[in-house]
Amino acid sequence: MAQLFQAAPANRLPAVPDYNICPTDPVHVVRASGARRALVAMRWGFVPSWYKAPTDGPLLINARAETLAEKPAFAAAARARRCLVPVSGYYEWARAGEAKLPWYYKRADGAPLALAGIWQDWQAEEGPMASCALVTTAANRFAGQVHHRMPVIIEPQAWGLWLGEEGRGAARLMGPAGETVLTAHRVSPKVNSNRAEGAELIAPYEPDESA
Repeated sequence: MAQLFQAAPANRLPAVPDYNICPTDPVHVVRASGARRALVAMRWGFVPSWYKAPTDGPLLINARAETLAEKPAFAAAARARRCLVPVSGYYEWARAGEAKLPWYYKRADGAPLALAGIWQDWQAEEGPMASCALVTTAANRFAGQVHHRMPVIIEPQAWGLWLGEEGRGAARLMGPAGETVLTAHRVSPKVNSNRAEGAELIAPYEPDESA
């Protein structure tokens, strides 16, 4: 990841692979850092500056692109602290009555996904804690078959613009991905548990209709 994003890696990064990253877990984040990018760990769950504790308000794992620049919690970060969150893929859930049916999305070309994010340092007693949220937008037609929202995906040629390295204009990147960028398949409902682990979580799943 450090080589791909031309970023200097921090000493302490989350262990990989991790097939079931949950809110408040640490994630890999690429951010601008002076003359060179940095690959660092951040808490997935943005903590606004006025929170007295990380649990002082709603858990902000996502930020809507349509209101990103207007929300008090996100506005400053949207202008000055944008980041990329590299992942192999992500889960989305379709509802069938009371059931939640998980799907796994990844790039059709097999490359890592670079999800758009924003970040902030929150001042804890033991020092600053970096936290982030993913930027989401209305789903394209393909992703919309499962859910009406999707993460903003930043293509390699736009990484510098999103990170603020190439001037202004990042707002135009906050649309849905092209219809052929992603592929998806059903996965086991085991991933609905935050204790589930292992590569089998992203394996194609065929429900037993006879059960």
